[in-house]
Amino acid sequence: MGFGTLAHTAGNLPLKELTAKLQNRGIDFVQLALTKAIGDIDTGTGKLSPGLASYIAEQFDRCGLRIGVLGCYINPVHPDPDIRRQEIARFKEHLRYARDFGTSIVATETGSLETYREQDPERYVEIGWNVLRQTVEELAEEAERWGVTIGLEPVSSHTLSSARNMVRIMEEVPSSTLGVVFDPCNLLTPRQYEDQEEFLEEAFRLFGPRIVLSHLKDVTLNEGKLREVRSGQGGFRTASFLEKLQQAKPFVDVSLEAVSNDTLDETIRYVRELAGQPVR
Repeated sequence: MGFGTLAHTAGNLPLKELTAKLQNRGIDFVQLALTKAIGDIDTGTGKLSPGLASYIAEQFDRCGLRIGVLGCYINPVHPDPDIRRQEIARFKEHLRYARDFGTSIVATETGSLETYREQDPERYVEIGWNVLRQTVEELAEEAERWGVTIGLEPVSSHTLSSARNMVRIMEEVPSSTLGVVFDPCNLLTPRQYEDQEEFLEEAFRLFGPRIVLSHLKDVTLNEGKLREVRSGQGGFRTASFLEKLQQAKPFVDVSLEAVSNDTLDETIRYVRELAGQPVR
């Protein structure tokens, strides 16, 4: 499997400075959130083009890195329809130019589960789900035009809040363009922390074939609350997860999270050793 990280782990920098700072760090790829990582080019909505995308991809390639995924983390259930429309337009633009960046995946999370609670305390979950489904249907139609995958990342506190809801959205929007960005620590709940093997086995059983990318970090449990930390600093069973992931999806990309520029090198070495890969 390939290991990488968020490009903006190195900071928000001019493109050539950014790629140079990520070079020779032991990573294979980056997850690129354009506006978070690139400080000297306007990559706002309406600015992307095949030429710009190819130029950015070339700078990473010269440093031995590929763009494994575009991170376009919109809020697909935003309660303001006008803002939601702007978010959808930005995501569609990423879908159109993804292959010019050298990737076929555009990833997003799905907005807070609590979004519509104030509007309707009894039906807020249902309302949020319906908005999410409508948005995903529209984005899937666009993705089908360009032959690109939408990477949906379920998170326990978000509209897409569980492994079973991940299956549900793929059933209700039966498009082959939908894939799973699986961050196990984002789905893990305090109750599941003590029986992580059962949690992992269920997740892989439910949507293992649809995983297109994994995120990896660690968590600690203190007074009933989970806290994110970098891999190797908590109680998540990382070795078991990587073994299951390799069995389900050989050579899948794994993007490290909860790391900083200062801790990236050490964390990469740690996870490569767990995965039985040579340390670079």
